[in-house]
Amino acid sequence: MQLGIIGLGKMGGNMRERLRRAGHDVVGYDHHPERSDVSSLEELVGRLAPPRVVWCMVPADVTEDSIDTLSGLMSDGDLIIDGGNSKFTDDAPRAERLAKNGIGYLDCGVSGGIWGLQNGYGLMVGGTAENVAKAQPIFDALKPEGDYGFSHAGDVGAGHYAKMVHNGIEYGLMAAYAEGYELLHASEYVTNVPGVIKSWREGTVVRSWLLDLLDRALDEDPELAKLRGYADDTGEGRWTVDEGVRLAVPLNVIASALFARFASRQDDSPAMKAVAALRNQFGGHAVHN
Repeated sequence: MQLGIIGLGKMGGNMRERLRRAGHDVVGYDHHPERSDVSSLEELVGRLAPPRVVWCMVPADVTEDSIDTLSGLMSDGDLIIDGGNSKFTDDAPRAERLAKNGIGYLDCGVSGGIWGLQNGYGLMVGGTAENVAKAQPIFDALKPEGDYGFSHAGDVGAGHYAKMVHNGIEYGLMAAYAEGYELLHASEYVTNVPGVIKSWREGTVVRSWLLDLLDRALDEDPELAKLRGYADDTGEGRWTVDEGVRLAVPLNVIASALFARFASRQDDSPAMKAVAALRNQFGGHAVHN
């Protein structure tokens, strides 16, 4: 099957390679010429035989412009897949705009990171069954072998919504491992923290791929001394918590993990300054300058 891919970074480039290994004809475009198979979006669309399928794998802040440009180049019966981390509320308006030109739309949450080339990608897709069927050979090649790794989650928006929740869960899992690591590190009892983490990889109820990656990081840097305790977020955790508020669903773990990332960016917390001032005011407790 033919496929165009826009965005050949860490994930998009590996997806192109995985698809080619599966026998698909993939034409890729990236704003870095050394990664690209073509020099422009016009050339990419021209290289594909109708009905075309183009997968957009670019950062969320340029997704809209990329899809708008594509919509002016593609034709009735073509299909655009957004595999980036767009917000789910953007999908329905996007699909409606494309439908005016007869262009189909799928939103696809993609998990797997830089390891997807080797292990396959977890795919969560939103859109009509007809459009999913058009791209099913692509999904089958990208997913891991076996019964798992792909879901037609629902109508347009469902794929990105499922990926949002997936990422919220990821926040909570990482925070739990991180808190356990810090407690082990602080304890006077445990002298081989990396060894304990490594021992959990088999036979325990907390084993997981994320734990494997923490063990890998500790193999490379046993004290994590080369890193600063500063964690960014890319939006999905915030959107997950927003949905918890909208639907009155308590997301205690996910919200706490998100706020812990915010706290990581503060060298000197204004909130804790206020707490220290209040303790001094009501009880004369010492403050630290």
